[in-house]
Amino acid sequence: MALFSAKNISKSYGDGATALTVLRDVCLSVEPGEMTAIIGASGSGKTTLLQILGTLDQPSGGELFYQGRPLLTRSARELAAFRNASVGFIFQFHHLLPDFTTLENVMMPALIAGQKKKDVLEPARILLDRVELGHRLHHKVGQLSGGEQQRAALARALIMNPALLLADEPTGNLDSRAGELVFELLHDLCRDRQLSTIMVTHNIKLAERMDHCLTLQDGVLSRTNTF
Repeated sequence: MALFSAKNISKSYGDGATALTVLRDVCLSVEPGEMTAIIGASGSGKTTLLQILGTLDQPSGGELFYQGRPLLTRSARELAAFRNASVGFIFQFHHLLPDFTTLENVMMPALIAGQKKKDVLEPARILLDRVELGHRLHHKVGQLSGGEQQRAALARALIMNPALLLADEPTGNLDSRAGELVFELLHDLCRDRQLSTIMVTHNIKLAERMDHCLTLQDGVLSRTNTF
């Protein structure tokens, strides 16, 4: 059984003849530990698709399944709990909280879930060591470089030990060296943790290093045959 699957996902804006269709009957599935890349031109709907997969947005049609159970019939509160416990998110722009330290940012999802600070402190430190930020624990976000901020965001995405990681252009705002380091860390952590990953990227070279690569074009998701 797939860990996560989407069946016939569609998304349209507006009604009637003026409706804009962004996604057309999109289907995909990911097994535990698999890494899948989604590529496509700017404006092709990749971010919209990722937001729907993460239950941050509702589709116009179709269904999502997690461990074989439907997701979209759940209440908003149930979906919020599902996201916090089972899904890690990484965005092109890190969305770290500027008034908090690196360590506090990484701990935040667990604290929001009601875990005690003393129980989260060491796992957060271990993750920050793993992403090579053990020396930046008490620095505020503004004191970190762009690559360091994105590595902190990666650690934050993993603090709840999610089974599914959704990454939207995680290296798109970084120079090639910083982007390569972020991707290598993401790749290694996903392998180590058997984490299912769906990553939207413009970087074909990174997409080639994933288990599967899909292309989104004209609202249709299909397997990439260019490499």
